[in-house]
Amino acid sequence: MHVSKPPTRSELKILQYLWDHGPSTVRAVYEAIGASSGLSYTTILKQMQIMNDKGLVTRETSSRAHLYEAVTGRDETQQDMLDDFMTRVYQGSASRMVLQALGMSRPASEEELEEIENMVRELRQRR
Repeated sequence: MHVSKPPTRSELKILQYLWDHGPSTVRAVYEAIGASSGLSYTTILKQMQIMNDKGLVTRETSSRAHLYEAVTGRDETQQDMLDDFMTRVYQGSASRMVLQALGMSRPASEEELEEIENMVRELRQRR
């Protein structure tokens, strides 16, 4: 399922918790990420209710403690966010984005370059 608007930074933190731990209560999410970042239980609850309204998570209401679960997986969400970023910042050019990432911020390690070369090889073979 493609989400029209990428998750915010705080929504992404919650999604990462749900991807790592599976369906979870608001209390579990709060104890893992809310308390340490100074957010109240009600703030986490409201955020997760908004995420449910936006279609980022589902809420199972059959028991007293509602369970929230991410609608899409980590890989699909990352791909959607990357596509959105590439379109907005690099006018859809993957090569410009990759060149910028490899050349400007920090030099790629030998391992990273080897991994990139392997990916390019695989992409060519798929054609």
